[in-house]
Amino acid sequence: MIRENQRRFGFDWVTILIYILLVGFGYLNIISASHTGNITNYLDMSEPYGKQLVFMGLSVVLIILTLSVDAKFYERFASLIYIGAILALLGLFIFGKDVNGARSWYGIGRMTLQPSEFAKFATALAVAKYISDIQTNLKKIKDQLKAAVIIFLPALLILLQNDAGSTIVYTAFFFVFFREGLQQVYLILGFSLVILSVLSLKFGVRITALITVFMLILAYFLRSKKRASISQSLIILLACTLFAFGIKQFYNHILKPHQQNRISLWLRLEKDPVKLELMKKREAYNLIQSEEAISSGGFWGKGFMEGTRTTGKFVPEQHTDYIFSTVGEEWGFLGSASVVILFIFLIIRLLILAERQKSQFSRVYGYGVASILFVHFTINTGMVMGLIPTVGIPLPFFSYGGSGLWGFTILLFIFIKLDSNKINEW
Repeated sequence: MIRENQRRFGFDWVTILIYILLVGFGYLNIISASHTGNITNYLDMSEPYGKQLVFMGLSVVLIILTLSVDAKFYERFASLIYIGAILALLGLFIFGKDVNGARSWYGIGRMTLQPSEFAKFATALAVAKYISDIQTNLKKIKDQLKAAVIIFLPALLILLQNDAGSTIVYTAFFFVFFREGLQQVYLILGFSLVILSVLSLKFGVRITALITVFMLILAYFLRSKKRASISQSLIILLACTLFAFGIKQFYNHILKPHQQNRISLWLRLEKDPVKLELMKKREAYNLIQSEEAISSGGFWGKGFMEGTRTTGKFVPEQHTDYIFSTVGEEWGFLGSASVVILFIFLIIRLLILAERQKSQFSRVYGYGVASILFVHFTINTGMVMGLIPTVGIPLPFFSYGGSGLWGFTILLFIFIKLDSNKINEW
């Protein structure tokens, strides 16, 4: 009986410990990536490490407030929180401040606030609220469309503010949908469209069409039952060809030059060596320096604040999106692997806790948290190592920034609060 009463108000300290380790280790790397000499005052607000320390202190306040609120509050007011986030995103078009070409921040004195970081947990709450509604069935097209609108509305607003990186994060919610009953055909369709996109950019529309014909023939002979008819195969071929053509047009006429260059470098599309070198200097400088910083760390790393490329500021804005390159140089493979393991363990832990929830709302929200963190972690680490195109997206709990740290903190600790209340849910 005593244990049950203790658990009634207990929090998952394993998750909290991982959070503390990630934030603390992230702060050490922010110090390395942003210091300009001997540090005499860690609260120097002219330096990123000084501001980040304040952000961390305010995060403690947010944690206390988040855990103090009744768990049922998040379910009852999920819709209002979501509407508030949408209004905050809409307000940027009128009152927003342009930073690096993106109108994604509110200027508050000498500081800025990025609503898109808070819209993630608001959207996760709204998705959990809608899916857990007794009348919602994700096997029905109309309910699928309604759920998609909840996701695409903030994603579209963020995209219109020229923040493509944050927009991509919203694809994380499709993992949640599959857990809650969405048909696998959507997953197959999604992967197929990604493959078609890469093929059309790399080899062109004609080669993509020929590959599609080959795959259709192969599928016909491999399947002994329910073979597609000739008319169905022709429709699939036509759809794939039109999609490939549309991707080429989108790439050539809609994407901005710097976005085209990043994709071109990733897929090695440019054949002219002179143009390729110019492109690397303009668009891939950060990536090249990041890769060299990581590789120079070796197994053990060069030591805290001893990274020559980090202290020499070879990687611009290294304390933000490229913070993982600091880990690679100063802490080596051992430190990098430790960070990866911590993130993987955190995500697996969240999935385990989500499966233990008694209410569907808490389970869906838990999967939303795990999926958002997974997409952020995968894209950021893949970006700094050149495995995927360069996308402006922070490493959760690690990268410099108040909005990012606060948004991820609230996102995580709402679920910790919901999990602590699961014994009271029936």
